[in-house]
Amino acid sequence: MTLERGTLLHKRYRIVEILGQGGMGSVYRAVDENLGVDVALKENLFTTDEYARQFRLEAVILANLRHANLPRVSDHFVVGDQGQYLVMDYIEGEDLRQRMERLGNLSEEDVILIGAAMCDALAYLHTRKPSILHRDLKPGNVKITPEGHIFLVDFGLAKVVQGSQATTTGARAMTPGYSPPEQYGTARTDPRTDVYSLGATLYASLCGVIPEDGLARAMDNAQLTPLRKRNPKITRRLAQVIEKSMAVDPAERYQTAEEFKKALLGSKSKTQRLSGDYMVAPPPPPGEEDASAENPAPKQRGSQPAPAAEALEAAVFKPPKKKRRSSGCGIWLFLLLIALAAAWFLLPEVRARVETYLAPAATAAVQPSATSSPTKNPPTSEPATLTATAMATVTLTPAFTATPFDTPEPTQIIPPSPTAQGGGNGQFAFSSTRTGVPQIYLADIASGEKTPLTNLEAGACQPAWSPDGTRIAFTSPCLRRDDTFKNSSIYVMNADGSDIQPLVSETGGNFDPAWSPDGNRLAFVGFRNGRSQLFLYDFASGALTPLPNFSSDVVEVRYPAWSPFGNQIAFTARRFSVYQIWVMADNGQGQQQVARSGQEYWDVHPAWSPDGETLLFSQRRINIGSKYYLMTIRYTDRQSGLATRLNYGSPPIEFVSFSPDGFWLIFEGQDEAGNTDIFMMTVNGGNRLRLTDDPGADFSPAWRPIIP
Repeated sequence: MTLERGTLLHKRYRIVEILGQGGMGSVYRAVDENLGVDVALKENLFTTDEYARQFRLEAVILANLRHANLPRVSDHFVVGDQGQYLVMDYIEGEDLRQRMERLGNLSEEDVILIGAAMCDALAYLHTRKPSILHRDLKPGNVKITPEGHIFLVDFGLAKVVQGSQATTTGARAMTPGYSPPEQYGTARTDPRTDVYSLGATLYASLCGVIPEDGLARAMDNAQLTPLRKRNPKITRRLAQVIEKSMAVDPAERYQTAEEFKKALLGSKSKTQRLSGDYMVAPPPPPGEEDASAENPAPKQRGSQPAPAAEALEAAVFKPPKKKRRSSGCGIWLFLLLIALAAAWFLLPEVRARVETYLAPAATAAVQPSATSSPTKNPPTSEPATLTATAMATVTLTPAFTATPFDTPEPTQIIPPSPTAQGGGNGQFAFSSTRTGVPQIYLADIASGEKTPLTNLEAGACQPAWSPDGTRIAFTSPCLRRDDTFKNSSIYVMNADGSDIQPLVSETGGNFDPAWSPDGNRLAFVGFRNGRSQLFLYDFASGALTPLPNFSSDVVEVRYPAWSPFGNQIAFTARRFSVYQIWVMADNGQGQQQVARSGQEYWDVHPAWSPDGETLLFSQRRINIGSKYYLMTIRYTDRQSGLATRLNYGSPPIEFVSFSPDGFWLIFEGQDEAGNTDIFMMTVNGGNRLRLTDDPGADFSPAWRPIIP
């Protein structure tokens, strides 16, 4: 349960705001009332002996770190059965991802200084006794303070190496584009793993594009695009340094962070002799408009600010705002346009060069075909780290019909590390036509047991769990998998199938139930006056609230999905004859299309990742025989509308549901004969397992939340 603003913990730390949320808990900004300073409060809601031991280990390790570019841990405490808490310095300012969004491509001097500061932090970690690997270096984990000081933050995935043994203080996770191949399980990680991730971070900050994924490169499914092809203004020497740090083979990278730092500083004459505390131009005060032409360049502490290199407009990051130019500049621009127009029509070779230069940018925005690969067009911002937030390692051994099906190549299979077998309680509800009309079943992954929960003459389907895992909302009548639900109602029952009660009495058709994260409301779709509409049902008052109607071009809405924080609802809207993914506030305001796939594609079945940063959904091309593929888009990228296809084995992949720990996905798929069954896999697409094999259609899986 997320802590409310004003909550006092340990008689000392008062919650101010939530900074982030994951499967294990949240990170808060709080005030230390004893000292009157802001702190960051990291929460672990899992209190078993193993989690407690790992969390204490992380606290001890981090509390002993003392470095100018690392936050300091000051306290660790446990609150009964509620959770464990780690208190560390609150680093104010912007992270590197926000800086890139604000400025566009960063200058070479800026990138070199940031890289040198991070190398200092990594060298310190790598030379501790025992050695510490960060393993999650990316733009979002590099913070820049209002004074321009640079910090490496977030040790949730750090690994402590003692001889041949390794202890993970967080969980195994891979951030596509920033993680080297060995972090996917292909080899042992070591300090060169962090060197790769830092190189990838600097690559993205120089050109505004996330580099091709390390595992795809190792499997020859992709090649690293040369940095100077992305940004021709980068010097050849710096490009070579960064590309070497990102070599697929660790033996071909810089072997230490110190070696990488020397190469970075030596790549430009301005930075060759710099040493010590590296700093950059601070972010502007909150609310102050930024203009890149007036931003001071990165500087060394104690030196005078110098003019900054002009930020390049990137296809990925939001370019900086430009100040209005004088009328004289407008005249010169007008004359320049006339000259360019003349050159265009009079000089064929000029036209050919321009067309060649623009070609990559033009193709980058094209919607991928049904057989395309996402590695050709990276996401338009830092991708979500779909991560197993658990710390204990448990080997998955599913019992019933868990035979491998369409498993990716061996190098793609990630050793699972869920909190418990199956990612939580190891149970899921699903619908099945195995007895004729659809009924709801409860399946246990470990034992293989499948228990029928309903036996209704009119059928039942669309199970939706309450957040505490004790009740299920569902739809009935339900006569087939693709029912239109024109005369259906929503019911609620206990997890064992007992005490079935009708929930909504209004007629017209009610279906697609979705429980809010706090358990107080239920979103659903209802037919009213010939159109479908979203409604909210309040369990305490029994009030039924229709959410605002859409414009007349939206003829149907379906599949509401709550964000983990309960303040947003994603859903599918049929508009201009295609289905699209939209999102809005829980009061119906701020309706906005998330993915813009075009008129040839249907986007349906949205699902939020447990941290709320990413939306998954299913997509298919509108033609006969087309099947649904899995798509992903970061919520922060919704204005771009560009989603990425995940090549996770044979389609279809529909009705995806995250496990409570965020490590597993459960979904509808098909076997070789086209029979619909339930499958599971890791969020990275590995360990694909078939969980049901009945000749009837098994569909609409829903993972059971962890029972308190």
